[in-house]
Amino acid sequence: MDRNQITGFALLAALLIAYLFYNSHEQKVFLEQKRADSTAYAIAHPRAIVDSSKAITAEKAAVSTDSVIEAQRKLQPPAYNGKAEIVTLENKKLALQFSSKGACPIAANIKDYKTYDQKPLYLFNGTGNYLSAILPFDNGRSTADLYFIPVIKNEPNGDKTIDFSADLGSGKKVDFVYTLPADDYMMRCNIILTGMPANSLPVSWQTLGLKTEKDVVYQRSGGTLQVYFGDKNDKYDYFTIRNDEKIAHPDFTTSWVGFRKQYFSTVLIDDEGFSKMDIAYKVNAEDTNVVAQTKASMQLPLKTGGNEQSASLRWYIGPNDYHTLQSYKIGLDNMVPLGYGVMAFVKYINKFALIPIFYFLGSFISNYAIIIMLMTIFIRLILSFFTYKSYLSSAKMRVLKPELDELRAKIGDDQQKFSMEQMKLYRSAGVNPLGGCLPMLFQLPILLSMYYMFPSFIEFRQQHFLWCNDLSTYDSIASWSTDIPILSSVYGNHISLFTLLMTGSSLFLALYNRNMTPQDPNNPMMKYMPFIFPVFLMGIFNKMAAALTFYYTFSNLLSIAQQFIIQKYFINEKAIHAQLQENKNKPPTPSKWAQKLEEMQKMQTDRGKIQPRSNKK
Repeated sequence: MDRNQITGFALLAALLIAYLFYNSHEQKVFLEQKRADSTAYAIAHPRAIVDSSKAITAEKAAVSTDSVIEAQRKLQPPAYNGKAEIVTLENKKLALQFSSKGACPIAANIKDYKTYDQKPLYLFNGTGNYLSAILPFDNGRSTADLYFIPVIKNEPNGDKTIDFSADLGSGKKVDFVYTLPADDYMMRCNIILTGMPANSLPVSWQTLGLKTEKDVVYQRSGGTLQVYFGDKNDKYDYFTIRNDEKIAHPDFTTSWVGFRKQYFSTVLIDDEGFSKMDIAYKVNAEDTNVVAQTKASMQLPLKTGGNEQSASLRWYIGPNDYHTLQSYKIGLDNMVPLGYGVMAFVKYINKFALIPIFYFLGSFISNYAIIIMLMTIFIRLILSFFTYKSYLSSAKMRVLKPELDELRAKIGDDQQKFSMEQMKLYRSAGVNPLGGCLPMLFQLPILLSMYYMFPSFIEFRQQHFLWCNDLSTYDSIASWSTDIPILSSVYGNHISLFTLLMTGSSLFLALYNRNMTPQDPNNPMMKYMPFIFPVFLMGIFNKMAAALTFYYTFSNLLSIAQQFIIQKYFINEKAIHAQLQENKNKPPTPSKWAQKLEEMQKMQTDRGKIQPRSNKK
C-alpha cells in the first residue's frame, strides 16, 4: 500500500468519525427539545383526575342498563323479536319465496316462462313486495313488523301449505296460512286473528313489477300496465295508471283487484269484496329493471267464529293466458285487453269469433305464423262475396267513366249540377256508388279486432318466425342508441322489417286500387290520401308486435292477389258495359237512398240559386 492510498483511507475515516459525532449531537438536541415540548404541553393541558370509585359505579350502571334492556326484551311477545328467514313454497308452475318477517311472499318465479333475455322469469323479487295488515292491537301494529314462525305441511292431494304464526302474548295471535295447489297459479291465503275482535282489517299490498320483455318503456305505457277490478258477476272496470298518480275509491266495493304488466299479472281476490280502495303508482325512469311500483290499500271484511276473525283470499300470480284466466270464472279474462273504450265492440268479435278460430287452429298447428296466415285466408274467404261485389261496383263505375267525362265537359265547373247528372246516370245504369264501401265496412272491425288481440295474446311471446325471434314484440333489423329529435319519439330507435313490408304492401295496394278506380279530378286530396295514410301509420306500428304487422302485411298481399284474380277471371268489363246500357232502357227503379241523396243535392242547388234581398228601400 503506497502513501497515497494510506492518505485516502485516513481522510475517509476522519469524515466518518465527524459524521457520527455530528449525528449523535443532533439527536441529543432533538430529544431534549421534545422533552421540553412535552412538559410545556402537560402544564398547559393538565390531565383530569379520575375518581376510581365513580368509574366502578358507572361501569356497574352500564351493566345494569344492559340487563334491564335484555330483561325487557325477554318480556316482549315472541313476535316482536326474531330474525327474518326465507321460506320457499313450490309447485309445478310457481316457486314462491316468503319472508318470516311480515309473513308475505317477496319473490315469485313463474317456471314455464323466461324473460326476453332467457333468464328465469320473476314477476317480482325483493323485500319491497309485501302484503301487510294493520292489527286492532297495540295502537295499530303492522304485521310487516312482526316475526312469524313458519310451519310447512304437505297435503295428501299434493297441495303445500305454510302456516306463519305470530304470538302477540295475552292470548292474542295472528296467522297467515298460504296454500299452493299442486298444479295451479292460484294460491289461497287465509288471515286469522285470535283474541283481536274486529269487523274489517286494513290491508296494504305493494308490488314492484320487474321487466320481463324486450322494451321496458313499452311495458310502462298505458296499453300494457293497468289496474283492473271486478266482481263475481263478471262486471269489471279498469284504469290506466300514470306516474305518481293516486286514485281513491272510498265507496267502491270489488271482489278482485289486479295489476297487469303486459303478459303477466298478480291479482288479489276476496269474494266478500274489498272496500275503501286507494291505489298508487310510481315509476323510476332511471331504474330499467323495475317497470313500476304499484300499491293498493283497502279494507278487508272479516268473518267471526268464536274467538277468531278470519278472511279467505285467493292470490293469482301468473300469465295473462286467456284460457287460464277464463277458467276461474270470475272475469279475470277481462284483463286480456281485447277491445275497450270506443272500440269495446270488437271485444265480442274476438271472444266469439276470432279466439275460437285461433285456439282451434292452435290445437293441431304449433307454428303461430302459419295460424295467422290460415286465419287471414279463412276471413278473406268469408268476406269474398262482399269483396267481389265491391270490385264489381268499381268495374261498373270504371266502364261509365267515358260518359262521366262527357258530362263534365258539357256541364263545366258547376259541381252541383254535375253531381245531380252523375247520380241520374248511376241510377239509370243500375250502379250503386256506395257498393264499393261494403267490404271495407265488414273488414274494418276485423282489422281492429286483430289490432287488440295479437299484441295481447301471450301465445305469440317468444315465438320465432323467419328473422323475427319474438312475435310478441317488434322485429328489429337495425337499432341505435342515440336519440334523434322527433324521429326517435315518433318512430323509435329501431327499424322493424315487418312494418316496412306492411307499409310497402299498403302503398302498392293503394296504387293498384287507384289504377282500377276512376278518380275525381275535383278532389285531389282523395288522390293522395291512400298514400299518406300508410306512411303516417308506419311510426305507430314500428313499435307494435311483429305478429300484428305480419298479419297486416300478409293481409295486404292476399288482397292484391285476390283483387288480381277477381279482375282477371271473374269480371268482364265488356259484358258489364253491355248490361249497363241495357239497364238504361229499363224503367228506372231508384232506391230510397238514391232518391234521398238526389233530393238533398237538388235542395242544395235550389238554395244556391236564391238571390239575396237588396237592402235598398
